[in-house]
Amino acid sequence: MDIKEYIQSGIIEQYVLGLADPDEVAELQLLRNEYPELHEAISDFEQIFEETIRANQVQPPVFIKSAVEKQLFGDDHSGAIVIENAFAAEPDKKSTSGLWKYLAAACIILLVASTALNFYFYSGYKKSQDQYETLLAERNTLQANNASYQQDLKMFQDSVMKRVEMKGMPGKEQNVATVLWNQNSKDVYIYARSMQEVPTGKQYQLWAIVDGKPVNAGLITDCVGLCKMNRIDHAEAFAITLENAGGSPTPTLTEMYVFGKI
Repeated sequence: MDIKEYIQSGIIEQYVLGLADPDEVAELQLLRNEYPELHEAISDFEQIFEETIRANQVQPPVFIKSAVEKQLFGDDHSGAIVIENAFAAEPDKKSTSGLWKYLAAACIILLVASTALNFYFYSGYKKSQDQYETLLAERNTLQANNASYQQDLKMFQDSVMKRVEMKGMPGKEQNVATVLWNQNSKDVYIYARSMQEVPTGKQYQLWAIVDGKPVNAGLITDCVGLCKMNRIDHAEAFAITLENAGGSPTPTLTEMYVFGKI
């Protein structure tokens, strides 16, 4: 079993939150004794979730307790004395009727207070649940980005990839980009994370210099890591220009940002 893949499947979160079915719980408890890293991952998430709940717990408003006590007992707690005396005295029809009216009013007040408390507790739970889902989404994003970076690293280390470093033009020296060109498939990839931020309405475009002429190699998007561009069979150099959004059929030479010979 690939225990890392099992941990990343989300089963730990479902288990801690009580959302896993009995079969999943039985399997996880069995594997927990076999794989120390699984046991550690469960403990870590239990701690994170507990800290999140504590940090975001909602205390019942003080005014609810005060309002209930005031309605039940009055400002001087005379209501409590009334109830005690009512139970201590000889019951008669009038006092019993008054007592039940008082108790009925108290029940209504307690019901309203209970509803308010339930609302506040649910609000706290909902807030914690939303934060948990946000954390889970961020973790999944980080895992996806990490997988993408690992794949990019393999491509950079692949001997079949021709690496072309493109340096900034005069006045734009802070810009740097790298082209990876697969010598077998002729696929082209661009790594342009060190380029200036693109102004509104503009877009970077990659060009391959083929037989002395520029050939469109594709628009550079906001992809993470390496961006796959148009396939180029052969070229002498690569360059990036800043064009209007949507690209241009010919490069704007005055807006050339980086250039690199093969």
